[in-house]
Amino acid sequence: MPILERHDTGHIAHLRLNTPQNLNALSDEMLAALQDQIDALAEDRDTRVVILSGEGRAFCAGHDLKQMQAARQADDDGRAYFADLFRRCASVMAGLTRLPQPVIAQVHGIATAAGCQMVASCDMAVAARGTRFGVNGVNIGLFCSTPMVALSRNIPRKKAFEMLTTGRFMTTEEAEATGLINAAVPEAELADATRTLAETVASKLSAAVKIGKSAFYDQMSMPLDEAYAYTGEVMVENMLWRDTDEGISAFLEKRAPDWAK
Repeated sequence: MPILERHDTGHIAHLRLNTPQNLNALSDEMLAALQDQIDALAEDRDTRVVILSGEGRAFCAGHDLKQMQAARQADDDGRAYFADLFRRCASVMAGLTRLPQPVIAQVHGIATAAGCQMVASCDMAVAARGTRFGVNGVNIGLFCSTPMVALSRNIPRKKAFEMLTTGRFMTTEEAEATGLINAAVPEAELADATRTLAETVASKLSAAVKIGKSAFYDQMSMPLDEAYAYTGEVMVENMLWRDTDEGISAFLEKRAPDWAK
């Protein structure tokens, strides 16, 4: 079985981390498989939404600590390996955000360290009640500095700092309240709830969702006036599309739009 499974249904691609024996840790092999899929999806014109989940008892427990410890045997004590590892992981996390398609994390069990980073890097997340979220590297002497990047862009600063410095796990209820996840549902309903959200997004004009996702992240780093000027230009381009003209006309005429895309 592949360590990263992909199943496509309609316009939805479902990626499943499939190494339950190590709680779907982000090993070198898993990071490579994820990067390959991200690169493929970036060029995929049929896929409108991506779901990311984990097989077994957990979503993802973060980096593969055994591989990291083995790297210490190198002459440089692992420095080159660690630098490359965190670069490759950052590429995967940023790649999820930069994909044209919205990415939804389907989370259960635990999402810790780089696993929590992956949830925060996805555009939306649905979790089973009872799931725990942590950036708990500090408990073993390793501050979760790279997971901090995505986490601190998702939840309030003081909550993020508390998690990072205490190693305390966040409950599903807290994750929903702080905005790390969109919804918490019973575990038996997790797959259906995630699929329903994905299908809702996939039913929209794909080109509009893609241009909107790109603009969403671009404008967040801009000053207010620059953000309005930039998004105004994006809306002008969007308004000039044939399918947007059709969508507005259909709304005014109280009928379903006949979109070409």
